[in-house]
Amino acid sequence: MWNLSFEAPKIIDANPLTTMPDAFRRPQRSDWADANRGGKPVDSFIEGPAFDRDGNLYITDIPHGRIFRIDPALRWELVVEYDGWPNGLAVHRDGGIWITDYRKGLLRLDPGSGRIEPLLTHRNSESFKGVNDLVFDARGRCWFTDQGQTGLQDPTGRVYRWDPDSGQLDCLLSTVPSPNGIALDVEQQVLFVAVTRANAVWRGPLMRDGTVSKVAAFRTFFGSGGPDGLAIDADNRLVVAHVSLGGAFVVEPTGEILHFVRSKAGRAVTNIAFQPGSRRMVMTDSETGSILVADMPSPGPTPFSHA
Repeated sequence: MWNLSFEAPKIIDANPLTTMPDAFRRPQRSDWADANRGGKPVDSFIEGPAFDRDGNLYITDIPHGRIFRIDPALRWELVVEYDGWPNGLAVHRDGGIWITDYRKGLLRLDPGSGRIEPLLTHRNSESFKGVNDLVFDARGRCWFTDQGQTGLQDPTGRVYRWDPDSGQLDCLLSTVPSPNGIALDVEQQVLFVAVTRANAVWRGPLMRDGTVSKVAAFRTFFGSGGPDGLAIDADNRLVVAHVSLGGAFVVEPTGEILHFVRSKAGRAVTNIAFQPGSRRMVMTDSETGSILVADMPSPGPTPFSHA
């Protein structure tokens, strides 16, 4: 059942905006592809879309350790290539690019020079499993998921919150089978986590002491993959990218689904981002290396980078 009206979700088409140029594609095997794509050559696997104040779109390319900048004229530029697996990406208010890198932890990229520096590489001398995605709250604290290869066979994925001012790192959840995308509601009183291998999105109310309580399955899905990137709109709808169903679901605060954003490219929709100040939303399709765009029912809230 999609919703209490027993109606199919309304379709919003997401049309191709731009595709990775052939000059940047690398159809080759890699350690990442061996572990995640059965050893098949992967020319790219794009993720982590985020806009800066100048309207540039930044994305990651996980297997080849690359960060790209796509300007408003849709010109692609390689910002940096390094020996990591960058997955999620978020723009800080100071203009720096924060990256959740599966191999290296939490990193910061200076978009002007291309210099990368480590921010947080471990917790209590223990390495992370493989960090995946991140979001800033209004105070500039970084919330991120530590997914690794967890799943229903190993439900030990974690969700962290790090305050860079105090240096305090809190582990909020530690029993998640594949925590992936992460989002906070508009009032920042609820935490949402995409739990890919359980094919669900979890919802956790945030308590006054900063802990998470009564975590529950907010919405469940189906398919060979599961929920991936998450985004909140200004009306507190949760947009859920699904990595195997060819689009993103728009979920009401009640958990009902009234809209489906359908990819007009491939089916591996991995992540989503609202362009600040508009109803325009982009999606990354990792199967084709494409960026898609759709007009949504509501704009996204003002992100930390633009506040």
